[in-house]
Amino acid sequence: MSPSILVIEDDPVIQELLAFNLKQSGYRLVQALDAASAMKHINCALPDLILLDWMLPVSSGIELLRRLRANKRTCDIPIIMLTARIAERDREFGLDSGADDYITKPFSPRELIARIRAKLRHLMPQARNLTIRAGGIELISSSQRATANGLEVDLSPIEFRILRLMMSNLDRVYSRSEFLDEIWGDHVQVEERTVDVHIRRLRQALEPSGLEYLVQSVRGIGYRFSVK
Repeated sequence: MSPSILVIEDDPVIQELLAFNLKQSGYRLVQALDAASAMKHINCALPDLILLDWMLPVSSGIELLRRLRANKRTCDIPIIMLTARIAERDREFGLDSGADDYITKPFSPRELIARIRAKLRHLMPQARNLTIRAGGIELISSSQRATANGLEVDLSPIEFRILRLMMSNLDRVYSRSEFLDEIWGDHVQVEERTVDVHIRRLRQALEPSGLEYLVQSVRGIGYRFSVK
């Protein structure tokens, strides 16, 4: 699966320009017009990179940037500020506030794509290259690809992350609340039964390979991945 980029920009013309160029470059696009809608997307699934405008309605991009950097769940997401504020002091302030890069408008789409590639390459090398194998299942983080006994497994991003978490910690039992904290974040209001739904879908996806039994229920506690 290609990297996902969250674009937080309230100008529809710039949104359209970014959408065209990002999709042409093979990225998955998520769009938000303000900080509140951006946080809804982030709470559902973490993007691989964020393009952030400074001048947003209600809450500024700088305020959102600081909020993301202060949260352990989002502190490592690469963030590029894309703004009309061109003064050197603004650039320094944006970088000091936690931005990984600072690009001023008007911008070159080709340069922006190059910088995005550089950030994804340099800031996430381990996550991009990580491959996990256990019990006949292989997960490749760089492509969000899963196979079981050689068969392709169709997983949603949430189910992929759940399986990767369990496979990275064989035989560890995770409670539903721990899944919520690890996958959705402890600040997100999600019902615990949501975990059961995703576990059921994960098992269904593994059924053609005959490996659904590796995702085990531990009565009264939660779930684990075990090859024993």
